[in-house]
Amino acid sequence: MTRILIIYHSQTGTTEKMAQAVAEGVLIIENAVAILKKARDATLDDLLGADGVAIGTPENFGYMSGMVKDFFDRTFYGAQDKVFRKPYVIFISAGNDGTGALRAIERIAQGYKFKLVYDPVISRGTLTKDDLVRCRELGSILAAGCQTGIY
Repeated sequence: MTRILIIYHSQTGTTEKMAQAVAEGVLIIENAVAILKKARDATLDDLLGADGVAIGTPENFGYMSGMVKDFFDRTFYGAQDKVFRKPYVIFISAGNDGTGALRAIERIAQGYKFKLVYDPVISRGTLTKDDLVRCRELGSILAAGCQTGIY
């Protein structure tokens, strides 16, 4: 069974809708399961037990949400040398352009030695149906790649 951990934070519900779409995409892949966790509830064990990770955040003041950063703070040292090249993807709900949040996550992911495996989905402004389609695709691609050993 391929396990995809979807970690997210959402205050307005937009990033949560994106996370749910990523989970729907994961479930399209046979023998794949989506573990959908709010960042505050996600643990080191969740991270270590996952074959791949999807990280979702709103853009807050040009940065990732504090709760997503808190997840990274809580798991970094325990994950060192245990998540080398773990495949990951990013989805962002942005009121601006999302690039600050994206850069911050990518920088931290380098410290974990994660491997970015697909282009991030950044929803700018109002969430659209196309954004949700891209999130489903993100989940499917991550799960399929983990399952087949491409990543």
